[in-house]
Amino acid sequence: MTVIVEPTGIAPGDVAAVARADAQVAISDAAIAAMQASRAIVDDIERDGRPVYGVSTGFGALANTFIAPERRAELQHALIRSHASGVGAPMPREVVRAMMLLRVRSLALGHSGVRPLIAQALVDLLNHDITPWVPEHGSLGASGDLAPLAHCALALMGEGWVLGKDGARLNAADALHAAGLTPITLSSKEGLALINGTDGMLAMLLLACDDLGHLCTMADVTASLSIEAMLGTDRPFHPSIHEIRPHPGQGASAANMYRLLQNSSIMDSHRDDMAHAVQDAYSMRCAPQVAGAARDTLEFARTVAARELVSLADNPVVLPDGRVESTGNFHGAPLGFAADFLAIAAAEIGSISERRVDRLLDVCRSRDLPPFLSPDAGVNSGLMIAQYTAAGIVAENRRLASPASVDTIPTSGMQEDHVSMGWAAAKKLRTVLDNLTSLLAVELLAAVRGLQLRAPLVPSPAGQAAIAAITPIAGEPGPDVFLAPVLEQVRAVVAGTTLLDTIESKTGRLA
Repeated sequence: MTVIVEPTGIAPGDVAAVARADAQVAISDAAIAAMQASRAIVDDIERDGRPVYGVSTGFGALANTFIAPERRAELQHALIRSHASGVGAPMPREVVRAMMLLRVRSLALGHSGVRPLIAQALVDLLNHDITPWVPEHGSLGASGDLAPLAHCALALMGEGWVLGKDGARLNAADALHAAGLTPITLSSKEGLALINGTDGMLAMLLLACDDLGHLCTMADVTASLSIEAMLGTDRPFHPSIHEIRPHPGQGASAANMYRLLQNSSIMDSHRDDMAHAVQDAYSMRCAPQVAGAARDTLEFARTVAARELVSLADNPVVLPDGRVESTGNFHGAPLGFAADFLAIAAAEIGSISERRVDRLLDVCRSRDLPPFLSPDAGVNSGLMIAQYTAAGIVAENRRLASPASVDTIPTSGMQEDHVSMGWAAAKKLRTVLDNLTSLLAVELLAAVRGLQLRAPLVPSPAGQAAIAAITPIAGEPGPDVFLAPVLEQVRAVVAGTTLLDTIESKTGRLA
């Protein structure tokens, strides 16, 4: 597919398509016209000699320093070189590709005063699969993601580094030459327009929303399988229970779980047994309330991201009436808050998942399952240490759920005296989601073990699909095996869509 960048913005799905599926990118004629119109205003300012921040002045604390016309192109190049000052490991390819697309989107809105060739140069990098080397440390979310975006802009100039296919660091000039691309020369305002904005944190937030949407559904699946394996009841998930507390996410998760637990001979085996049907533990009974609250948080974050997708976070901005105004729209607080809130929600999904794993493994609470889900406990430890792993990950996620956006460090000679830390909030959110994937993998493995041990009772269609997916990886319950590669493969099942697609083919579409 090809993503067409319009002067009205792009859709969240476009970002994932370019970042993860290598979709091609093109700029519409309307977007080119919008950029040409805003550039004409900057050219008029240059001719008139008016003092305008970022055009004829320095930056940040140097905003009152006048720059002579003959040095303004030099100013823009110097800006990129000085601001490309990040350190650390490179950001993942998908994040950098999303950042570049979002910067094209920002320029195409027609309020940044750049020539269309600047946006096209970013498009050329994307379409030739050239990914700038963007170090993980450098952004405070002050004036947006200055350092990360400067590393992207530096590659356009044929300077700095790009990320090789094998992860190696290559010279940008060599990569451009190999692709038949020519380094660009910046004009007034263009260097600043390439780096002032929230594209890095927005890129990570959009990709995180995409990931968490899938993981919320998978969390409903693993919770249902655990409840089925522990002879829990489906009564707390009946729609009538959630109509009286109408949180949308809660209702969606409960509906998923109720549907997943139907047509199960395991559930039918104890449906009228009051010992099993009165009250399950909170980690079972309250699963929709926790996962549902996370779903509602995700909708909030999606709303914030959607607003930012049609926002102009550049500074200064070129307005149609000829004014060039300094703004504070680059401040990342909206995105930082959303990312921190999502980290809290995702950490809680993982926390309650680990509690269900613990119950599955505990002979005193698992309702007649063997200790640690081992048929020969004692000589064998079963999934005992898999739960240790989950517990350690939960502890890490709790630390990562501490909000970054409540922090601030003044910079630029106190000109930028309050920063958002939105980049840090979004970056640690990615780690939380990666950890959540591992936690759900431990629960999926444990739940399938439990269902296998309920034989000859036949589980729900979802349970049958899970057993069919996991048994080739983990085998039947029996002597202990090397678990690390098993967990890696089960983790890939959680992250992928094959199991979910199979379940939905049997149960209908899940929310």
